[in-house]
Amino acid sequence: MDAKQRREEIAALLRGAKGPITGSDLAKRLHVSRQLIVGDIALLRTGGLEIYATPQGYLLPASQQGLGASRVVAAKHLGEAALRDELETVVDLGGMVVDVSIEHALYGEFKAMLMLRDRAGVEAFVGALRNSGMEPLSLLTGGVHLHTLSARDEQALDRIQQALERKGYLLADEAGNGR
Repeated sequence: MDAKQRREEIAALLRGAKGPITGSDLAKRLHVSRQLIVGDIALLRTGGLEIYATPQGYLLPASQQGLGASRVVAAKHLGEAALRDELETVVDLGGMVVDVSIEHALYGEFKAMLMLRDRAGVEAFVGALRNSGMEPLSLLTGGVHLHTLSARDEQALDRIQQALERKGYLLADEAGNGR
């Protein structure tokens, strides 16, 4: 298999994946080194394929995974229990937490790809956060953060947003409406 065929195979594997695929898994499947996979991913990106690098592995955007609707919500909460509950609420209602971002006064926007679509992913993320001794990005902004959420359709996103509002996780505008 030449390099072009290998990159086509990587793209096909990512398109058919139900979740993230690690560089090591791709390397094993294609019988090459992980470093070669990292280079191939870079070349696929420069060729126009949007590939997310998440803590769980490589993944294509939600729009290429059958989750066609997306929306950004503004949230505020502190503590691991609230973080877990917020993420579980989204995935339990059929959504995916694509990313988290904050607006830092000095540095501007920070964004981290999460790509959480089920409770196992949430558990892995929360466990990694706890075991790393690090704090969530939102700690830098008093708990205020944004999430890009995706789901099958707008109605599913509406259900997710309503549930997050009921639980008090969404910021409200001056009129008291959740955003």
